[in-house]
Amino acid sequence: MLTLIQAEAAISAAKAKASELGITVSISVVDEHGEIIALSRMDGALVISPAFACTKAYTSAVLGMPTHNLQPYAAEDKPYFGINTLLSGKLTTIAGGVPIIVAGVRIGAIGVGGSSDTSQDLQCAQAGVGVFK
Repeated sequence: MLTLIQAEAAISAAKAKASELGITVSISVVDEHGEIIALSRMDGALVISPAFACTKAYTSAVLGMPTHNLQPYAAEDKPYFGINTLLSGKLTTIAGGVPIIVAGVRIGAIGVGGSSDTSQDLQCAQAGVGVFK
């Protein structure tokens, strides 16, 4: 089970990475069902960035994989083409969502949104997941 204390630690690590990169983002930590445990928007982050973070975290939690790993399967003529339109847009292939796996069990995910470079969102999410290692 993913606790609030763990979620807050992951958010702190993601925020630290964002500060190191010189960006402001929003960070969402969800349980294995994609339900929000904690959400934070850094001062100056885009107003819409919490929605990005939550969608990335949800996708990663319920599918059990980083969001950017879905991209090759979501192209036209691929099995997940149009995945971003399923469930009223609750799924995404945009980088920045990473599952949290402890002892081989997926306990949740973290999503980061708001950077103009989604590879930076991914770096922040990976920093957040790093607190579980």
